[in-house]
Amino acid sequence: MRILLVEDDAVLREVIARSLEDAGHRVDLATNVQEAGHLWRVQPFDAVLLDLNLPLQPRSGSPMGNGLAVLREARSRGDRTPVLVLTARNRTEERIAGLDSGADDYLGKPFDLAEVEARLRALVRRAIGSDDMAQLGELRLDRRARQFSVADAPLDLPAREFEVLWELMSPPGRAVSKRELSDKLSGFDEALGDNALEAFISRLRKKLAGSGTAIRTLRGIGYRLEPVA
Repeated sequence: MRILLVEDDAVLREVIARSLEDAGHRVDLATNVQEAGHLWRVQPFDAVLLDLNLPLQPRSGSPMGNGLAVLREARSRGDRTPVLVLTARNRTEERIAGLDSGADDYLGKPFDLAEVEARLRALVRRAIGSDDMAQLGELRLDRRARQFSVADAPLDLPAREFEVLWELMSPPGRAVSKRELSDKLSGFDEALGDNALEAFISRLRKKLAGSGTAIRTLRGIGYRLEPVA
């Protein structure tokens, strides 16, 4: 998953980001209202972890703003990315305000890092209508373990090939555009061109031989993972 983490506390931000990255996720960071709003507008994410009490501007001494403003703005433009609010504000009325503003779940500080990832997985599964296990032909994805297998044998993939196949299996049979894949795999300071994406697809096709699946190119659209005899 590609996750936007919005948190102004440097220590907590580093701990959460490291935990999610160790679990195989890609994490982009925002530390204030301005950065969060900008990144959320220009980059699609699978989920957002949002703190409520944030500086308004990226400078020392900036007045504090409300992360709910960022959430409301995203929802007002039709963005339905799953949002898990992380906050020390644990009063009932504040939880209600967050949920009414469009948050999908709420977790008060302090929290267990394993629970953060588990809640994110649940939110994304709910958003895409998928289960922990997905299978097509002999290819199986265990989302909880973040593991692909073919005929019960582990299929080990480099990180970017893994993310491409994950998107094609979420859910299986979904048409995925080149732009969507490129956005998921690119950083803000780098762009993944069509040639690089096609190279990932080509390598995946070879590794999926004998799996009962194949990646089909949809001209002018992107790719789809399909069963083959």
